[in-house]
Amino acid sequence: MTTGKPLRVLVVCLGNICRSPMGEAVLKHIASQRGIDIAVDSCGTAGYHVGEDPDSRTVEVCKKNNVPISHQARQLSVSDFKDFTHILASDASNLGDIDRRKPANTTADIRLWGSYLDGKPIPDPYYGGKDGFNKVYQQCVALSNAFLDEVTGNRTV
Repeated sequence: MTTGKPLRVLVVCLGNICRSPMGEAVLKHIASQRGIDIAVDSCGTAGYHVGEDPDSRTVEVCKKNNVPISHQARQLSVSDFKDFTHILASDASNLGDIDRRKPANTTADIRLWGSYLDGKPIPDPYYGGKDGFNKVYQQCVALSNAFLDEVTGNRTV
């Protein structure tokens, strides 16, 4: 449960063009539908795609589900560890990278996003087909609701 501090959430994957921008868009959308005030951003642990738009398949899946998406890829920065209340890693590798970069004065709660529901990582759909992106979307919906349920104490029905 939150301590009354405004929710500021950072969703993290490897390159910030597939999972994390989709997670950002879905979390914002679901929070808005639930009337929850939240700021959400996303980034990658690697700088492979800095400045690029999300993968076209990510955008296509979000648009198909009426979820607005607009993001330019960026890499995790030291300031993120103080600027955000929660940092949600897509998988264990991302979580390890985040933990290795974490400064001593980190104030963010850093966890695997899946730990709010079933402990499962979000698989990287980049090298697969559209079906993988649809599965990531469904997982982001479930994880967004589970995360919001826990941090707000208000469960969806």
